[in-house]
Amino acid sequence: MKKGWIFSGLASVLIAAGAGGAAWYVMDRVPAELDAKPLLAVPVGQKTAVAAQSAKPATLKDVIAETQKRVVMIELEDSLGSGFLYNDKGDVITNAHVVEGARKVKVKTADARILDGEVIGAGTETDVAVVRVPELVGTKPLELADKAAEIGDEVLALGSPLGLQNTVTTGIVSGTGRDFTIDPYVYNNLYQISAPIAPGNSGGPLVDAKTGTVLGINSAVMSEQNSIGFSMPITGVRETVEKWSKNPGTDLPEIASNDGGDDVDAWTIAEEAEYVVAAYYDSLSAKDYVTAYSYLGSSWQAGTDYNDFRDGYLNTGTIQVDSISSEQDGDRVAVTIEITAEEFTDAGTVYTPYRLTYQVGYENDAVKIFSGKGKKIS
Repeated sequence: MKKGWIFSGLASVLIAAGAGGAAWYVMDRVPAELDAKPLLAVPVGQKTAVAAQSAKPATLKDVIAETQKRVVMIELEDSLGSGFLYNDKGDVITNAHVVEGARKVKVKTADARILDGEVIGAGTETDVAVVRVPELVGTKPLELADKAAEIGDEVLALGSPLGLQNTVTTGIVSGTGRDFTIDPYVYNNLYQISAPIAPGNSGGPLVDAKTGTVLGINSAVMSEQNSIGFSMPITGVRETVEKWSKNPGTDLPEIASNDGGDDVDAWTIAEEAEYVVAAYYDSLSAKDYVTAYSYLGSSWQAGTDYNDFRDGYLNTGTIQVDSISSEQDGDRVAVTIEITAEEFTDAGTVYTPYRLTYQVGYENDAVKIFSGKGKKIS
């Protein structure tokens, strides 16, 4: 039976690793089946809020806070990606395309330390790699799942989209068993996710929103449908990465350069602007007000105290993005978004539709929201 969203011919898939906001658009055939104190310094013996669930269930904020401590940004000379600590040897899992052609990388932790890392294993067909960071030896890692995720599981995607370190987006596993090829990598049995990901997210973890357990490695997103991302199940690569950790440096073949010719392109500022506005609302929906506030430009922040900003959303629950579009005018982009907001009132919970327009552009080499206005949709 044909599913409506299946591409009959060529589908454009975006590898989610970027250089200064850039990304690779690679055209490839998708088969019909594709329907303060240091944050990264928790002693191994110390129980975390997420792990100590016997005491009390972890809240979403607990899961986010504890997971962020173990997520890093991986920096090369002309590109960046994400990764996460998976054992007490200081080993970080990421995508092979993030560290392609490199043996030495820089790793930036959640508390802004920049550490040296060495690639100790990388795949040529499987898009996974391991980076060893000596200064992270003995640090409490994230726990890896020992069983596959299921459709409907609530998940968090963490990483550094467009260089915005430790961004968290929420969603669900919306599909399983997705297969495609982006030369030289072959992707099998991937999770399809609704959590937004973008250039720079590659290599970051997909975690269970209730436990913080790593379910997958965020790897790709459809360029024409930025809300559809793909994550590589951790259960499918766990044996491989553990082998590299036990025998570092023994499996380091030359990784073929991805020569996409005219198919290689960068995200436009309009696409980046749409992503940032969508991520802004995703952060608000997750009650991550600090991240949401960070998307605002300096002039907006100067006129709006963080506490006032946060207080303005305390009576708002989940926010659903219904549509988003943009129009570029020079170096500015007007992003129009329609949302449905869950609002808590004295009369009870109501769901209110809004249409808003934001002015978005670059500030200090980062995409920021400068101003916005909106109204209820009657």
